Amino acid sequence: MTDQEKQEMVVTPWDVSGNIDYDKLIEQFGVQRMTQSIVDRIAKHAGYKHLQLRRGVYLSHRDTDWWLSEYEKGNKVGLYTGRGPSGHVHLGHLLPWFFCKYLQDAFDAELYFQMTDDEKFLQRDDLTLEQAIEFTYDNALDIIACGFNPEKTHIFSDSDHIQHLYKLGLKVAKRTTFSTVRAVFGFNNSDNIGAIWHPALQMMVCFLQSEREGENIPCLIPAAIDQDPYWRITRDIAEKMGYYKPAQIHAKFLPGLDEGGKMSSSQPDSAIFTTDSPKKAAQKVMRAFTGGRDTVEEQKKLGGRPDICNVYAYYYFMFEDDDQKLVDREAICKSGELMCGTCKKQLAERVKAFLTDFQEKREKARKVLDDFLLKPVVK
Repeated sequence: MTDQEKQEMVVTPWDVSGNIDYDKLIEQFGVQRMTQSIVDRIAKHAGYKHLQLRRGVYLSHRDTDWWLSEYEKGNKVGLYTGRGPSGHVHLGHLLPWFFCKYLQDAFDAELYFQMTDDEKFLQRDDLTLEQAIEFTYDNALDIIACGFNPEKTHIFSDSDHIQHLYKLGLKVAKRTTFSTVRAVFGFNNSDNIGAIWHPALQMMVCFLQSEREGENIPCLIPAAIDQDPYWRITRDIAEKMGYYKPAQIHAKFLPGLDEGGKMSSSQPDSAIFTTDSPKKAAQKVMRAFTGGRDTVEEQKKLGGRPDICNVYAYYYFMFEDDDQKLVDREAICKSGELMCGTCKKQLAERVKAFLTDFQEKREKARKVLDDFLLKPVVK
């Protein structure tokens, strides 16, 4: 296999690898580019512009402007996102969750958080259903540690909470043909029938708040762009079922510590998990891929390349809130003044501090887990 083939972009709901070309993805998925108007409108209601909005982490959308307009008319709006619990949570998972917290606060929105333990069991030969369910409740601690409002956050396991999901899932399944899911997801004759059924359960969450509250509520899905195929199908059937089409806002991928692709649980040495000890996480940072030169002399002469540096990406996405300080870091990197070892050490210290604080919140979440789990509708 050539180096070019190794770096070929692959983006599906189950696999993201290679060199990511976001312009190509926007064209391929047929989504709308993020606009400054949408950024400004979100920030106006929130009272400030989130780092991920300022830095262009959210690159595209479907009907986010409509969702905002509904809110500005005085209508209730909702949020939906999820997690496939096949292992521990890493920093890449946290990014859209932090943004969801920002949106929940800004728009006083209910958040439905789906844990697709059934999907992971059906897709992974190395994962038992019991393990997937165990990861569901372990991962829920990370969700809670992000600071969501327990009165407006509903975390649910597809398998454990199916009694709240199945009827709506059936209605969605009846509207969705096998030819459609085969074309969108590439299913073939060797795929198990559970994997073919599962999209209905992921699609129906777009309508779950509306169904539970008995009124049509606009739903916005903040997620990485690899999950877009589910919502394309959902939008085709929504109005036929009497619901609004779900809106979406798509995030870029946080890169792994190795070269190429997003941070992935399947490559544990390239990912920083919330369960890693701060010391272990720091060691991973010190081994990360950078845009540095081969020698100190070349670095001083030619400067670093922050545009391809995964260490710089972590400052950009998460670990430097001050925009001017980020600009300054980029400048001294390009000038050759900043060495990669120094930059890594500084990031390692920030990662250690973050994990120490986050893990304390994660432990406290054990005591309030039940407050966040989906409850029956009280009529």
